[in-house]
Amino acid sequence: MDFERLAVWERSRSLAVQLYKELVDCRDFGFKDQITRSALSIPSNIAEGMERGSDREKCHFLRIAKGSCAELRTQILIGGDIGYIPQPRATEWTQETRELSRMLNGLITRISN
Repeated sequence: MDFERLAVWERSRSLAVQLYKELVDCRDFGFKDQITRSALSIPSNIAEGMERGSDREKCHFLRIAKGSCAELRTQILIGGDIGYIPQPRATEWTQETRELSRMLNGLITRISN
C-alpha cells in the first residue's frame, strides 16, 4: 500500500504544514519545537510503517503515529489555552487530531486482521 495515497497520511501532512505556517513567528522556541516535532511525527511514522515488510511492523509504527497524534492534540489544547494558537484554529486542529486518531485506529484494525 502506497502511503502517499492514504487519506490519513495526506491529512496529517496537511495539518503539519498548517501548524508550521501558523507558528512561524512564535518566539517560545521550546513550545514551537515540541509541537512541530509532534506534528511532523504523525505522517513520518505512517510513511515509515507502511514501507515496512510485515503487518506487525506496520501496525507498530501506526501506533506510534497515533500516540504522536494524542501528544499533538494535548499541545494544541495547551497552545490555545495560553494564546499561542487562536482558539478557532485550536478547536479545528483538535477535531482534526481526533479524526486522524480514528482513521489510524481503523487502518491498524484493517492491517492486523
